[in-house]
Amino acid sequence: MSKKILVADDEPNIVAALEFLLQRHGFEVTVARNGEEALQLVESQSPDLVLLDVMMPVRSGYEVCRRIRERADWSHIKIIMLSAKGRDAEVSKGIAVGADLYITKPFSTRDLVDKVKGLLVE
Repeated sequence: MSKKILVADDEPNIVAALEFLLQRHGFEVTVARNGEEALQLVESQSPDLVLLDVMMPVRSGYEVCRRIRERADWSHIKIIMLSAKGRDAEVSKGIAVGADLYITKPFSTRDLVDKVKGLLVE
C-alpha cells in the first residue's frame, strides 16, 4: 500500500516537480494550493506526510502545522516544511510549531526523497 503525501504549495512549478518526483517513487500525491485547502485535505484524506510551504495564501505553513499538531487524531502525520527562508530563526520556528523537518529551497531532490522515505519508515 503506497503512502499518501499532501503537497501544500502555491507555486505551480514546485507543485508539478514535487508531484512528479514523489509519484515516480511510488507515493500517492494530493495537492493543496493554499493553507486552508491543506487543512481541508488533511481532514478528508489523512495523509501520512505533508510537504508544507511556509509562505502560502490564506493560512501560512506555520499556522497549518500548528493546527495539525493540535489534533491528537492527526499526531501520526509527518510534516516537512519547505521554505526559501533558511535563517536559523525560521528553522527554529518551524520546528517549534511541530514540523518534523525543515528544508530550505532550493533543495536536492535525492535528499528530499531520502528524508521523506526516512520519516515514513520510522
